[in-house]
Amino acid sequence: MATKKAPAKKVEVAPQEEKVVTTTSIKKEIKPEWETKDRIYYLKGDKSPLTLTIPGRHTRKHALLYFDKKSGKQREIRYATNQSSPLVDEQKGECTMGHIRFMDGVLTVPKEKQNLQKLLSLYHPLKNKLYEEFSAVEKAEDELDVLDLQIDALNAAREMDVDQCEAILRVELGSKVSSMSSKELRRDLLLFARNNPSLFLELANDENVQLRNVAITASELGIIVLSQDQRTFNWGSNGRKLMTVPFDENPYSAMASYFKTDEGVEVFRSIEKNMN
Repeated sequence: MATKKAPAKKVEVAPQEEKVVTTTSIKKEIKPEWETKDRIYYLKGDKSPLTLTIPGRHTRKHALLYFDKKSGKQREIRYATNQSSPLVDEQKGECTMGHIRFMDGVLTVPKEKQNLQKLLSLYHPLKNKLYEEFSAVEKAEDELDVLDLQIDALNAAREMDVDQCEAILRVELGSKVSSMSSKELRRDLLLFARNNPSLFLELANDENVQLRNVAITASELGIIVLSQDQRTFNWGSNGRKLMTVPFDENPYSAMASYFKTDEGVEVFRSIEKNMN
């Protein structure tokens, strides 16, 4: 008799998740190290001489050397108009030397002169010391910072009371503020905040400005009197001496500092009562 074979057992296998590897997660965007374009260079410090020539080759007087971090060596640089590289060890044959000259504080180098651009942008030791390369992105960032500062200054100016307006403007306009109306004060304060936001915010956060304004106003009203030699302050009512101005210090700045002393606090309160 033939024996029957037992049926084979089915083994269930858990379904395997198919892993899909996308190439987008592996690829990295490689940005070019050097962009071929026209470039503009300008002298630092708002300098604009008619002409200014900077060194274009290595001499004893002007060291034009570039330190190569990869090789750990100093490499000599020079501007040769007939060479594609500004590095001397990469130049071949006879070299025709060129001048690097700023006109009215600016030097524009077209994209065709890659050797000069690389010398000025990558290797020249005077970069960021005597001159800078123009960057539209950096300029936009700087302008954005200025706009943000102007907004902060204008918002602060709009919220100030008249006394604080007068105190800040007195730094700029002097005694002229005493004859200005409140609307004139606010108008000029907003203009000051817009045109010089950094200085405005500095003055707005300086408590001595307000105290100094009190001292000046009190002097204009005759509540206190500054001697002709500007060395002492006295009470206007009885001539009694209040304080001696330290040598080589502005009298009203000295009085502002005096107001913050224990004795000066009482004087300040008395002046405020007489001014109201």
